[in-house]
Amino acid sequence: MMHLDTHNNLKAETGFATMGEPVGNLTLGRGRVAGVAVHIALVENKIASGSLGVRECDKLASLFKIVATQKTPLLLYLDSAGARVSEGLPALGAFRHMYRAALEMTAAGAPLVCMLGANCYGGASMLAALANERVFSDNTQLAMSGPTILAQSAGASAIDEVFRAIAEAAIGANARVKLSASNSKTWRRAVPEPATKTDSAWHQLHVELGERWKNQNRPQSAFTLGEPHIREELKALYPDGYKIEEQQGVLFGRAKVGEEKIRLMGMVDRQPLTAQRAWALADRVWALCLSGKELAGSRLNIVVDCEAHATSLDDEKIMLSQYMANLAMALTILGRRGAYIETTVLKKLGGGVYVALASASVKVNLLHGAEIQLLPGRAIASILGDAAATNTEGRAGADVYIAARVIDQELKVGLVRKI
Repeated sequence: MMHLDTHNNLKAETGFATMGEPVGNLTLGRGRVAGVAVHIALVENKIASGSLGVRECDKLASLFKIVATQKTPLLLYLDSAGARVSEGLPALGAFRHMYRAALEMTAAGAPLVCMLGANCYGGASMLAALANERVFSDNTQLAMSGPTILAQSAGASAIDEVFRAIAEAAIGANARVKLSASNSKTWRRAVPEPATKTDSAWHQLHVELGERWKNQNRPQSAFTLGEPHIREELKALYPDGYKIEEQQGVLFGRAKVGEEKIRLMGMVDRQPLTAQRAWALADRVWALCLSGKELAGSRLNIVVDCEAHATSLDDEKIMLSQYMANLAMALTILGRRGAYIETTVLKKLGGGVYVALASASVKVNLLHGAEIQLLPGRAIASILGDAAATNTEGRAGADVYIAARVIDQELKVGLVRKI
Protein backbone atom coordinates (compact mmCIF):
# COMPACT_ATOMS: atom_id res chain seq x y z
CA MET A 1 0.00 0.00 0.00
CA MET A 2 1.13 3.50 -0.76
CA HIS A 3 0.66 6.44 1.60
CA LEU A 4 -0.59 9.38 -0.45
CA ASP A 5 1.00 12.74 0.37
CA THR A 6 0.69 14.71 -2.87
CA HIS A 7 -0.44 14.36 -6.44
CA ASN A 8 3.21 13.80 -7.36
CA ASN A 9 2.98 10.34 -5.78
CA LEU A 10 -0.01 9.61 -7.98
CA LYS A 11 1.84 10.76 -11.10
CA ALA A 12 4.86 8.63 -10.29
CA GLU A 13 2.85 5.52 -9.43
CA THR A 14 0.75 5.64 -12.61
CA GLY A 15 3.29 6.86 -15.16
CA PHE A 16 1.06 9.87 -15.72
CA ALA A 17 1.09 11.25 -19.27
CA THR A 18 -0.61 14.58 -19.88
CA MET A 19 -3.37 14.68 -22.49
CA GLY A 20 -3.89 18.16 -23.90
CA GLU A 21 -3.14 21.51 -22.29
CA PRO A 22 -3.98 22.18 -18.64
CA VAL A 23 -7.04 24.39 -18.06
CA GLY A 24 -6.84 26.50 -14.93
CA ASN A 25 -6.57 24.11 -12.00
CA LEU A 26 -7.31 21.03 -14.14
CA THR A 27 -4.89 18.70 -15.93
CA LEU A 28 -6.09 15.55 -17.71
CA GLY A 29 -4.00 12.52 -18.56
CA ARG A 30 -3.68 8.76 -18.82
CA GLY A 31 -1.74 6.18 -16.85
CA ARG A 32 -1.72 2.57 -15.71
CA VAL A 33 -2.40 0.93 -12.36
CA ALA A 34 -1.35 -2.72 -11.94
CA GLY A 35 -1.38 -3.01 -15.71
CA VAL A 36 -4.86 -1.49 -16.09
CA ALA A 37 -5.24 1.63 -18.27
CA VAL A 38 -6.86 4.51 -16.37
CA HIS A 39 -8.00 8.05 -17.01
CA ILE A 40 -6.52 10.59 -14.59
CA ALA A 41 -7.80 14.07 -13.73
CA LEU A 42 -5.82 16.36 -11.44
CA VAL A 43 -7.56 19.31 -9.79
CA GLU A 44 -4.72 21.16 -8.09
CA ASN A 45 -4.66 24.25 -5.91
CA LYS A 46 -3.03 26.59 -8.39
CA ILE A 47 -5.45 29.51 -8.34
CA ALA A 48 -8.48 30.49 -6.22
CA SER A 49 -8.07 27.61 -3.75
CA GLY A 50 -8.23 25.00 -6.50
CA SER A 51 -11.78 26.04 -7.36
CA LEU A 52 -13.57 24.83 -10.48
CA GLY A 53 -14.63 27.50 -12.95
CA VAL A 54 -16.54 27.23 -16.21
CA ARG A 55 -13.59 25.96 -18.27
CA GLU A 56 -12.57 23.30 -15.76
CA CYS A 57 -16.17 22.10 -15.32
CA ASP A 58 -16.82 21.85 -19.04
CA LYS A 59 -13.63 19.87 -19.61
CA LEU A 60 -14.40 17.53 -16.71
CA ALA A 61 -17.93 17.00 -18.03
CA SER A 62 -16.51 15.90 -21.39
CA LEU A 63 -14.13 13.48 -19.64
CA PHE A 64 -16.92 12.01 -17.50
CA LYS A 65 -18.99 11.32 -20.61
CA ILE A 66 -16.07 9.47 -22.20
CA VAL A 67 -15.47 7.44 -19.03
CA ALA A 68 -19.18 6.57 -18.81
CA THR A 69 -19.03 5.10 -22.31
CA GLN A 70 -15.70 3.31 -21.98
CA LYS A 71 -16.10 2.34 -18.29
CA THR A 72 -12.35 2.80 -17.97
CA PRO A 73 -11.41 3.50 -14.32
CA LEU A 74 -10.94 7.16 -13.40
CA LEU A 75 -8.50 8.43 -10.78
CA LEU A 76 -9.50 11.93 -9.70
CA TYR A 77 -7.17 14.04 -7.56
CA LEU A 78 -9.00 16.85 -5.74
CA ASP A 79 -7.49 19.75 -3.83
CA SER A 80 -10.37 22.13 -4.32
CA ALA A 81 -12.71 24.52 -2.52
CA GLY A 82 -15.52 23.71 -4.98
CA ALA A 83 -17.17 25.97 -7.56
CA ARG A 84 -15.35 29.23 -8.32
CA VAL A 85 -17.31 31.89 -6.45
CA SER A 86 -15.66 34.77 -8.32
CA GLU A 87 -17.19 33.57 -11.62
CA GLY A 88 -20.70 33.76 -10.19
CA LEU A 89 -23.70 32.18 -11.92
CA PRO A 90 -21.82 30.83 -14.97
CA ALA A 91 -19.68 28.72 -12.61
CA LEU A 92 -22.83 27.39 -10.94
CA GLY A 93 -24.41 26.50 -14.28
CA ALA A 94 -21.23 24.79 -15.46
CA PHE A 95 -20.97 22.87 -12.20
CA ARG A 96 -24.58 21.71 -12.61
CA HIS A 97 -23.83 20.14 -15.99
CA MET A 98 -20.48 18.72 -14.87
CA TYR A 99 -22.07 17.08 -11.84
CA ARG A 100 -24.82 15.63 -14.01
CA ALA A 101 -22.15 13.98 -16.15
CA ALA A 102 -20.45 12.67 -12.99
CA LEU A 103 -23.74 11.18 -11.75
CA GLU A 104 -24.40 9.50 -15.09
CA MET A 105 -20.84 8.18 -15.15
CA THR A 106 -21.06 6.54 -11.74
CA ALA A 107 -24.63 5.34 -12.31
CA ALA A 108 -23.37 3.62 -15.46
CA GLY A 109 -20.91 1.67 -13.31
CA ALA A 110 -17.65 3.38 -14.28
CA PRO A 111 -15.13 2.99 -11.40
CA LEU A 112 -14.08 6.22 -9.66
CA VAL A 113 -11.30 6.59 -7.08
CA CYS A 114 -10.69 10.02 -5.52
CA MET A 115 -7.32 11.05 -4.11
CA LEU A 116 -7.71 14.07 -1.84
CA GLY A 117 -5.32 16.92 -1.14
CA ALA A 118 -5.57 19.40 1.73
CA ASN A 119 -8.98 20.86 0.87
CA CYS A 120 -12.16 19.25 -0.42
CA TYR A 121 -15.12 21.56 0.18
CA GLY A 122 -18.53 22.31 -1.30
CA GLY A 123 -19.19 20.86 -4.72
CA ALA A 124 -15.76 19.19 -4.74
CA SER A 125 -16.76 17.19 -1.66
CA MET A 126 -20.00 16.15 -3.42
CA LEU A 127 -17.87 14.98 -6.34
CA ALA A 128 -15.67 12.96 -3.98
CA ALA A 129 -18.80 11.47 -2.38
CA LEU A 130 -19.59 9.70 -5.67
CA ALA A 131 -16.33 7.72 -5.58
CA ASN A 132 -16.03 4.00 -4.92
CA GLU A 133 -13.01 4.84 -2.78
CA ARG A 134 -11.63 8.05 -1.25
CA VAL A 135 -7.96 8.26 -0.26
CA PHE A 136 -7.17 11.01 2.23
CA SER A 137 -3.91 12.82 2.86
CA ASP A 138 -2.92 13.43 6.47
CA ASN A 139 -4.04 17.07 6.25
CA THR A 140 -7.23 16.59 4.20
CA GLN A 141 -10.42 18.25 5.37
CA LEU A 142 -13.63 17.27 3.61
CA ALA A 143 -16.91 19.10 4.19
CA MET A 144 -19.72 20.96 2.44
CA SER A 145 -18.59 24.12 4.27
CA GLY A 146 -15.03 25.19 4.96
CA PRO A 147 -13.77 26.04 8.47
CA THR A 148 -14.45 29.77 8.05
CA ILE A 149 -18.14 29.25 7.30
CA LEU A 150 -18.48 26.56 9.98
CA ALA A 151 -16.92 28.92 12.52
CA GLN A 152 -19.22 31.74 11.44
CA SER A 153 -22.23 29.46 11.93
CA ALA A 154 -21.01 28.38 15.37
CA GLY A 155 -20.34 31.96 16.49
CA ALA A 156 -16.62 31.26 16.79
CA SER A 157 -13.41 32.42 15.13
CA ALA A 158 -11.85 30.21 12.48
CA ILE A 159 -8.40 30.95 13.94
CA ASP A 160 -9.39 30.01 17.47
CA GLU A 161 -7.31 26.98 18.46
CA VAL A 162 -10.16 25.29 20.31
CA PHE A 163 -12.55 25.62 17.37
CA ARG A 164 -9.89 24.44 14.92
CA ALA A 165 -9.39 21.31 17.02
CA ILE A 166 -13.14 20.69 17.14
CA ALA A 167 -13.44 21.20 13.37
CA GLU A 168 -10.52 18.86 12.67
CA ALA A 169 -12.15 16.21 14.85
CA ALA A 170 -15.30 16.52 12.74
CA ILE A 171 -14.06 16.94 9.15
CA GLY A 172 -10.39 15.89 9.20
CA ALA A 173 -8.89 12.79 7.60
CA ASN A 174 -8.84 10.67 10.76
CA ALA A 175 -12.53 11.35 11.44
CA ARG A 176 -13.49 10.54 7.86
CA VAL A 177 -11.55 7.27 7.82
CA LYS A 178 -13.39 6.13 10.96
CA LEU A 179 -16.74 7.03 9.39
CA SER A 180 -16.71 4.77 6.33
CA ALA A 181 -14.89 1.75 4.94
CA SER A 182 -14.75 3.62 1.61
CA ASN A 183 -12.43 6.21 3.19
CA SER A 184 -8.77 5.44 3.83
CA LYS A 185 -5.34 7.06 4.12
CA THR A 186 -3.55 4.47 2.04
CA TRP A 187 -3.95 3.64 -1.62
CA ARG A 188 -4.07 -0.07 -2.40
CA ARG A 189 -2.58 0.57 -5.85
CA ALA A 190 -5.65 -0.97 -7.39
CA VAL A 191 -8.80 0.19 -9.14
CA PRO A 192 -12.34 -1.21 -8.80
CA GLU A 193 -13.91 -3.26 -11.55
CA PRO A 194 -16.79 -1.69 -13.50
CA ALA A 195 -20.01 -2.26 -11.58
CA THR A 196 -23.01 -4.07 -13.04
CA LYS A 197 -25.51 -3.54 -10.20
CA THR A 198 -24.91 0.06 -9.23
CA ASP A 199 -28.52 0.75 -8.22
CA SER A 200 -28.50 -1.82 -5.42
CA ALA A 201 -25.09 -0.65 -4.19
CA TRP A 202 -26.30 2.94 -4.01
CA HIS A 203 -29.47 1.93 -2.20
CA GLN A 204 -27.42 0.00 0.33
CA LEU A 205 -25.39 3.16 0.95
CA HIS A 206 -28.67 5.05 1.41
CA VAL A 207 -29.71 2.58 4.11
CA GLU A 208 -26.35 2.97 5.84
CA LEU A 209 -26.63 6.76 5.74
CA GLY A 210 -30.05 6.50 7.37
CA GLU A 211 -28.57 4.53 10.26
CA ARG A 212 -25.74 7.03 10.54
CA TRP A 213 -27.95 10.06 11.16
CA LYS A 214 -30.40 8.12 13.32
CA ASN A 215 -27.54 7.24 15.65
CA GLN A 216 -27.10 10.94 16.35
CA ASN A 217 -30.45 11.01 18.21
CA ARG A 218 -31.19 14.53 16.97
CA PRO A 219 -34.77 15.84 16.62
CA GLN A 220 -36.29 15.50 13.16
CA SER A 221 -37.02 18.50 10.98
CA ALA A 222 -40.65 19.50 10.47
CA PHE A 223 -42.57 22.39 9.00
CA THR A 224 -46.15 23.57 8.63
CA LEU A 225 -47.83 23.09 5.28
CA GLY A 226 -50.33 25.81 6.10
CA GLU A 227 -47.82 28.64 5.64
CA PRO A 228 -49.45 31.17 3.28
CA HIS A 229 -46.59 31.37 0.74
CA ILE A 230 -46.68 27.60 0.17
CA ARG A 231 -50.39 27.58 -0.53
CA GLU A 232 -50.23 30.68 -2.71
CA GLU A 233 -47.44 29.41 -4.94
CA LEU A 234 -48.66 25.83 -5.29
CA LYS A 235 -52.18 26.99 -6.09
CA ALA A 236 -50.78 29.23 -8.82
CA LEU A 237 -48.64 26.44 -10.23
CA TYR A 238 -51.37 23.79 -10.05
CA PRO A 239 -54.77 25.50 -10.47
CA ASP A 240 -56.31 22.13 -11.43
CA GLY A 241 -55.65 20.90 -7.91
CA TYR A 242 -52.99 19.41 -5.66
CA LYS A 243 -52.76 17.44 -2.43
CA ILE A 244 -49.69 17.48 -0.17
CA GLU A 245 -48.47 16.01 3.10
CA GLU A 246 -45.39 16.49 5.25
CA GLN A 247 -43.16 13.96 6.93
CA GLN A 248 -39.62 14.25 8.32
CA GLY A 249 -39.39 17.82 7.08
CA VAL A 250 -40.16 17.13 3.41
CA LEU A 251 -43.24 17.73 1.30
CA PHE A 252 -44.79 15.06 -0.89
CA GLY A 253 -48.04 14.59 -2.74
CA ARG A 254 -49.67 14.89 -6.15
CA ALA A 255 -50.92 17.60 -8.46
CA LYS A 256 -52.91 17.83 -11.70
CA VAL A 257 -52.19 19.76 -14.86
CA GLY A 258 -55.20 19.17 -17.08
CA GLU A 259 -55.62 15.41 -17.08
CA GLU A 260 -51.97 14.71 -16.29
CA LYS A 261 -50.97 13.65 -12.78
CA ILE A 262 -47.67 14.83 -11.34
CA ARG A 263 -45.85 13.63 -8.24
CA LEU A 264 -44.70 16.41 -5.93
CA MET A 265 -41.79 16.42 -3.50
CA GLY A 266 -39.80 19.21 -1.96
CA MET A 267 -38.56 21.46 0.81
CA VAL A 268 -40.40 24.74 1.10
CA ASP A 269 -39.91 26.17 4.60
CA ARG A 270 -36.78 28.21 3.80
CA GLN A 271 -34.71 26.22 6.29
CA PRO A 272 -31.24 24.85 5.43
CA LEU A 273 -30.96 21.35 4.04
CA THR A 274 -29.69 19.09 6.82
CA ALA A 275 -28.34 15.57 6.42
CA GLN A 276 -31.57 14.20 7.90
CA ARG A 277 -33.79 16.14 5.49
CA ALA A 278 -31.66 15.24 2.47
CA TRP A 279 -31.95 11.59 3.49
CA ALA A 280 -35.72 11.83 4.01
CA LEU A 281 -36.24 13.30 0.55
CA ALA A 282 -33.93 10.69 -0.99
CA ASP A 283 -35.89 7.99 0.84
CA ARG A 284 -39.08 9.11 -0.92
CA VAL A 285 -37.28 8.94 -4.26
CA TRP A 286 -35.81 5.51 -3.50
CA ALA A 287 -39.28 4.26 -2.56
CA LEU A 288 -40.42 5.17 -6.08
CA CYS A 289 -37.39 3.48 -7.62
CA LEU A 290 -38.10 0.27 -5.72
CA SER A 291 -41.91 0.35 -6.01
CA GLY A 292 -42.07 -1.89 -9.07
CA LYS A 293 -44.33 0.67 -10.76
CA GLU A 294 -43.91 1.64 -14.39
CA LEU A 295 -41.94 4.90 -14.25
CA ALA A 296 -41.45 5.60 -17.95
CA GLY A 297 -43.28 8.81 -18.78
CA SER A 298 -44.12 9.61 -15.14
CA ARG A 299 -43.41 13.13 -13.89
CA LEU A 300 -41.86 14.33 -10.65
CA ASN A 301 -41.70 18.02 -9.77
CA ILE A 302 -39.43 19.02 -6.90
CA VAL A 303 -40.68 22.31 -5.49
CA VAL A 304 -38.12 24.09 -3.38
CA ASP A 305 -37.51 27.17 -1.28
CA CYS A 306 -34.18 26.36 0.36
CA GLU A 307 -31.34 28.85 0.18
CA ALA A 308 -28.49 26.59 1.28
CA HIS A 309 -27.29 23.45 2.99
CA ALA A 310 -26.80 23.32 6.75
CA THR A 311 -23.54 24.70 8.12
CA SER A 312 -23.45 22.88 11.44
CA LEU A 313 -20.67 20.65 12.69
CA ASP A 314 -23.27 18.03 13.63
CA ASP A 315 -24.23 17.61 9.98
CA GLU A 316 -20.61 17.68 8.86
CA LYS A 317 -19.62 15.00 11.38
CA ILE A 318 -21.70 12.45 9.48
CA MET A 319 -20.41 13.73 6.10
CA LEU A 320 -23.20 15.92 4.78
CA SER A 321 -21.61 15.69 1.32
CA GLN A 322 -22.62 12.01 1.11
CA TYR A 323 -26.23 12.84 1.93
CA MET A 324 -26.28 15.47 -0.82
CA ALA A 325 -24.74 13.05 -3.32
CA ASN A 326 -27.15 10.30 -2.24
CA LEU A 327 -30.11 12.57 -2.97
CA ALA A 328 -28.71 13.48 -6.38
CA MET A 329 -27.99 9.83 -7.19
CA ALA A 330 -31.47 8.65 -6.13
CA LEU A 331 -32.99 11.22 -8.51
CA THR A 332 -30.56 10.24 -11.26
CA ILE A 333 -31.51 6.56 -10.99
CA LEU A 334 -35.20 7.52 -11.02
CA GLY A 335 -34.56 9.47 -14.21
CA ARG A 336 -32.68 6.56 -15.76
CA ARG A 337 -35.80 4.45 -15.16
CA GLY A 338 -37.86 6.79 -17.30
CA ALA A 339 -39.22 9.44 -14.91
CA TYR A 340 -39.23 13.05 -16.08
CA ILE A 341 -37.80 15.16 -13.25
CA GLU A 342 -38.15 18.93 -12.89
CA THR A 343 -37.04 21.29 -10.14
CA THR A 344 -39.13 24.42 -9.60
CA VAL A 345 -37.67 27.22 -7.48
CA LEU A 346 -40.45 28.98 -5.56
CA LYS A 347 -38.37 31.69 -3.91
CA LYS A 348 -34.71 30.84 -3.20
CA LEU A 349 -32.23 28.09 -3.97
CA GLY A 350 -28.47 27.96 -3.87
CA GLY A 351 -25.17 26.18 -3.43
CA GLY A 352 -24.93 22.43 -3.01
CA VAL A 353 -28.71 22.07 -2.68
CA TYR A 354 -29.09 23.57 -6.14
CA VAL A 355 -26.41 21.26 -7.54
CA ALA A 356 -27.97 18.11 -6.03
CA LEU A 357 -31.43 18.88 -7.43
CA ALA A 358 -30.63 20.67 -10.68
CA SER A 359 -28.00 18.20 -11.86
CA ALA A 360 -30.52 15.35 -11.74
CA SER A 361 -33.35 17.36 -13.32
CA VAL A 362 -34.24 17.49 -16.99
CA LYS A 363 -35.51 21.01 -16.47
CA VAL A 364 -35.04 23.72 -13.83
CA ASN A 365 -37.89 26.22 -13.59
CA LEU A 366 -37.66 29.57 -11.83
CA LEU A 367 -40.86 31.12 -10.57
CA HIS A 368 -41.02 34.78 -11.60
CA GLY A 369 -39.24 36.84 -8.95
CA ALA A 370 -37.43 33.87 -7.40
CA GLU A 371 -33.65 33.78 -6.95
CA ILE A 372 -30.76 31.33 -7.32
CA GLN A 373 -27.40 32.03 -5.72
CA LEU A 374 -24.01 30.37 -5.96
CA LEU A 375 -23.81 30.77 -2.17
CA PRO A 376 -25.65 32.88 0.42
CA GLY A 377 -24.28 36.40 0.85
CA ARG A 378 -22.64 35.70 4.20
CA ALA A 379 -20.75 32.73 2.78
CA ILE A 380 -19.57 34.74 -0.24
CA ALA A 381 -18.42 37.51 2.09
CA SER A 382 -16.32 35.05 4.08
CA ILE A 383 -14.64 33.91 0.84
CA LEU A 384 -14.34 37.08 -1.26
CA GLY A 385 -14.79 39.81 1.32
CA ASP A 386 -17.71 42.07 2.15
CA ALA A 387 -17.26 44.40 -0.84
CA ALA A 388 -17.28 41.58 -3.37
CA ALA A 389 -20.31 40.01 -1.70
CA THR A 390 -22.18 43.30 -1.91
CA ASN A 391 -21.50 43.45 -5.64
CA THR A 392 -23.14 40.05 -6.13
CA GLU A 393 -26.38 40.88 -4.33
CA GLY A 394 -29.71 41.23 -6.11
CA ARG A 395 -31.80 39.01 -8.33
CA ALA A 396 -30.59 38.34 -11.84
CA GLY A 397 -33.01 38.46 -14.74
CA ALA A 398 -34.28 35.22 -16.22
CA ASP A 399 -32.20 35.79 -19.37
CA VAL A 400 -29.05 35.92 -17.23
CA TYR A 401 -29.92 32.65 -15.47
CA ILE A 402 -30.68 30.95 -18.79
CA ALA A 403 -27.46 32.20 -20.41
CA ALA A 404 -25.50 30.86 -17.43
CA ARG A 405 -27.21 27.43 -17.83
CA VAL A 406 -28.55 27.74 -14.28
CA ILE A 407 -32.23 27.48 -15.28
CA ASP A 408 -34.10 26.32 -18.36
CA GLN A 409 -37.16 28.52 -18.13
CA GLU A 410 -38.94 31.16 -16.07
CA LEU A 411 -42.53 30.53 -15.02
CA LYS A 412 -44.88 33.48 -14.92
CA VAL A 413 -48.03 32.24 -13.23
CA GLY A 414 -49.64 35.51 -12.27
CA LEU A 415 -48.10 35.79 -8.81
CA VAL A 416 -47.63 39.25 -7.38
CA ARG A 417 -44.78 39.32 -4.87
CA LYS A 418 -44.22 41.76 -2.06
CA ILE A 419 -40.57 42.77 -2.24
